[in-house]
Amino acid sequence: MPVPGKKLFKKLYYARSHLTQTQFIAYGFMGIILAGTLLLMLPASSRTGEASSFLNCLFTATSASCVTGLVVYDTWSHWSLFGQLVILTLIQIGGLGFVTIGVFLSIVLRRRIGLKERGLMQESVNTLQIGGVVRLAKKIVAGTALFEGVGALLLAIRFVPEYGPGRGIYYSIFHSISAFCNAGFDLMGCQAPYNSLVGYYNDWLVNLVVMSLIIIGGIGFIVWDDLSRHRLHFRRYMLHTKIVLLTTLVLTFGSAWLFYRFESGNLLVGMDVSGKILTSLFSSVTARTAGFNTLDTGTLTDASKMLTVILMFIGGSPGSTAGGVKTTTIIVMYLHLWSAIQRTYGVNAFGRRLEEDVLKRASAIFMVNLTLALTVSLFIMATQRYPVMDVLFETFSAIGTAGMTTGITRGLNGASRLAVAFLMYCGRVGSLSFALSFTQHKKVARVQQPVGRITIG
Repeated sequence: MPVPGKKLFKKLYYARSHLTQTQFIAYGFMGIILAGTLLLMLPASSRTGEASSFLNCLFTATSASCVTGLVVYDTWSHWSLFGQLVILTLIQIGGLGFVTIGVFLSIVLRRRIGLKERGLMQESVNTLQIGGVVRLAKKIVAGTALFEGVGALLLAIRFVPEYGPGRGIYYSIFHSISAFCNAGFDLMGCQAPYNSLVGYYNDWLVNLVVMSLIIIGGIGFIVWDDLSRHRLHFRRYMLHTKIVLLTTLVLTFGSAWLFYRFESGNLLVGMDVSGKILTSLFSSVTARTAGFNTLDTGTLTDASKMLTVILMFIGGSPGSTAGGVKTTTIIVMYLHLWSAIQRTYGVNAFGRRLEEDVLKRASAIFMVNLTLALTVSLFIMATQRYPVMDVLFETFSAIGTAGMTTGITRGLNGASRLAVAFLMYCGRVGSLSFALSFTQHKKVARVQQPVGRITIG
């Protein structure tokens, strides 16, 4: 007698076993987003006790799982405690990656971790080699707990006296996790809807804690591992770590100086020097995929908006909680440009020559992200009337999982929201990885086409 569902089980197992690593991660995030959507649609998730619409729940679940921060509802005003906890859980899973969490649980349960699971872990956090990924998973979870815990304790110094013990501790934990995961979700709608951290623009404690969590989460787990092994010995760092640290330093302080110049006659008017410096630094750090803001983003000058778009597009570093095309991608392209200008063989940095395949991958990521963002921008402008800069701000924020907005998110129609949600998904999974998930089973033809010549430049 046939066992009910046995054939279906066999089909599902066969499909799972024949998925590539990229496909498994891409479909896994889809499953998490769908589960989050269904939970947010429950009447218990909203303050009013009424079910929220599927499209808005899908958008919110995508934004949380992809650690973006774009919202159609104010998180505090619309969602109940249960809904907020669902969002917070999605943020934590999206920040660490469900593969990392799965591997860690396997370690706790003392289950054997096979080569396939190790390969998934390597793909998930973009490590350079498969060896040591189990140790790295332990370090990621332990480091996350440490940084988020310390961040929550420091934020509690400010939030507990202001909101009381229970609410203050909860707010501290929520914002610490959101900041570390570069998610940008906040509960400051209790002060004013969609307020983010504007009320703390001159608070050094809140700003420094949030900025530190954003940077630590955004430099990448590979860099963590390298720093923990070699401490402050810069010469011993991997090439990857050196590039990430120097690029992060230049982008942070260089962009802060530009924000200071661009907004000195606008939003910074009336602030003391301390407030201007702090606000400029925060604007520089949060633009690279964090999503918080201490200034009214909609009233930024066009120069500041353009700078923010560039920073959102660059994003954080590989194998981190941040999005964007990543710092290493931009540096590789500029190094290749410099090599072409100097007419030198290969692309070199810190006494090392980069692999030939790195430039091909960097160029592909850059062009795919740029094409997706511009395509969705044109689509939105063709269906709705918004200023060009505001639309570009929205789409580059989505593809870079930055979560910053000039305020047009809530006014987008259904089709535009789906398009923006798709950008957020691609930004978290990786636009190139998403494209590869459809092509990795295709066989490469052994016969190559004849060489043709074209003129460049």
